[in-house]
Amino acid sequence: MDYVSALVPPVVMAVFFIGVIRVIVKTQGGANKAKEDAAVDAAIARAEGVRQGSAKTDG
Repeated sequence: MDYVSALVPPVVMAVFFIGVIRVIVKTQGGANKAKEDAAVDAAIARAEGVRQGSAKTDG
């Protein structure tokens, strides 16, 4: 019965991992996709603006 106790933790972790992946896949897109994409685009634009601004002051 030692093999059962050795196999239970990896099996439980695998089941939870599959569950997490399924939730991630199911929540992609949907009604908030455009809002999330806009927030990411705004954050990237801010980061690029800061980087370009610091490059101008360094030169």
